[in-house]
Amino acid sequence: MYHSFAGAVCAGAVLLTTSSAPAQNLFEADLNSGNIYEFTLGGVKSTFASGFSYPIGLAINSVGDLFVANEFSGIITKITPGGVKSTFASGLSPWGLAFNSAGDLFEADFNSGNIYEFTPGGVKSTFASGLSYPIELAFNSAGDLFEADFGSDSIYKFTPGGVKSTFASGLNGPEGLAVDSAGDLFEADHGSGKIYEFTPSGTRSTFASGLSGPCALAFNSAGDLFEADHGSGKIYEFTLGGTRSTFASGLNGPEELAFQSEILPVPEPSAFGMLAVGAAALLVLDPRSGNARPRGLPVPKRLYTNCSNSHQLKACKADRK
Repeated sequence: MYHSFAGAVCAGAVLLTTSSAPAQNLFEADLNSGNIYEFTLGGVKSTFASGFSYPIGLAINSVGDLFVANEFSGIITKITPGGVKSTFASGLSPWGLAFNSAGDLFEADFNSGNIYEFTPGGVKSTFASGLSYPIELAFNSAGDLFEADFGSDSIYKFTPGGVKSTFASGLNGPEGLAVDSAGDLFEADHGSGKIYEFTPSGTRSTFASGLSGPCALAFNSAGDLFEADHGSGKIYEFTLGGTRSTFASGLNGPEELAFQSEILPVPEPSAFGMLAVGAAALLVLDPRSGNARPRGLPVPKRLYTNCSNSHQLKACKADRK
């Protein structure tokens, strides 16, 4: 949210400083080790969290909290950026996770065939039912929800109001989903070892092939596609043109990927230069320009999160007002 402060503006000056910006790191759910690994842009790996029971789904909200679907324990765990863990929901069969524009968390409940919706406070409701092993979720920029239906080898599309339609069928174990900045949907086809690309109208083409059990997809802010290759224990990176390189290897069942929100510099007030006494005015800091502006001017829709790439629609659309 916009930071505000009361400052004397009649005869003084306000100096604004900015804090450093953290990199857009990649998180990976390592199924067999029970760990969540964090990778820098350069591929340096560290353990962010451990002790999970089959971590199989990841999603990051607009404030940087990481949510982990634990299949065997049936819980969704919330982890703050500082690494503090808490139980967000339990009694589930959780797989894929995704956030909508209101900050609600959607969960593909594998065994029940339902998609559950959770408010930020954890209140659960049923968004959709009657599915056949729902396994992964992704939102597009219009707020439509795509669901990889593993049992029916289909991808279903839900409007924000919950109206369901078949977007694609005849797949071979659809798993990972991600939407790029043009609105194309990418699907990790586990059984065929391919990544398919679908236009918004549903036209399919093959983006990559020869993979070993592709499970998860995620875009970085540059538009490169990352793929969790379960069978090989690797994470592959694909350029926009489809050129493949190995980003990480030696993993133990990479199952899910999520990029943290790319944070812009955050202006911070300084007392330097705040001189005379005058009428106090409430100023709002514009993080794009780094300048203070009076309350009442139009508020830009974009806050701190870079929403230009598809994957971050899961986590950053809650910043849009």
